[in-house]
Amino acid sequence: MCNDYRDHVLLDDLRAKFSELRIPVHFPEGAPNREPRDDIRITDTGTIVRASAEGDQGVELVARRWSWPGPGSAKPVYNFRSEGREFPVGRCLIIADGFYEFTTPAPADDAPKKRLKDKWLFTMRGEPFFAIAGYCRTDTPVGEAFTMLTTEPGPDVSPYHSRQIVPLAFKDWMAWLNPAVPASELLRPSPAGTLEVVQVR
Repeated sequence: MCNDYRDHVLLDDLRAKFSELRIPVHFPEGAPNREPRDDIRITDTGTIVRASAEGDQGVELVARRWSWPGPGSAKPVYNFRSEGREFPVGRCLIIADGFYEFTTPAPADDAPKKRLKDKWLFTMRGEPFFAIAGYCRTDTPVGEAFTMLTTEPGPDVSPYHSRQIVPLAFKDWMAWLNPAVPASELLRPSPAGTLEVVQVR
């Protein structure tokens, strides 16, 4: 499952997107650092968008840790199965312009025994950036933190992994942040052709 993603999205571009819908954008903790990042990994801090606490139908951008320790173990909860769940609270958007999956290289007679896994970058066709459907909790041992929601893989992802995260185009962002919208309407495998994939290692 996804344990690494990319974020090259500029803050001005995010503001412009929400401005198209006349959605107020708030920064309750100051504007997050938006330096381009090729790799955001488990336990790193990432930018999330959530419904505003101002009661003005707006959104707020904050930086939070990706993952929290699992119950009774040190294994982090960085992906979370979405099937059969509604998420009436804690919905968030994880800003990204790409995510990675890793596969084991085919064996080769002349290759060293230990080889790095092949690394594949997925981007959304026709979109400069997107958001990953996320779930944020406040009651974790590390404070407020987020995880990525997963579903069965669509045809773009299934050759690389048995699960997939849920990338959302901008038109679906506000629907995901609205708990009145059934989660099952959005947390579905991506249709064929939604994602483009290139090998980066």
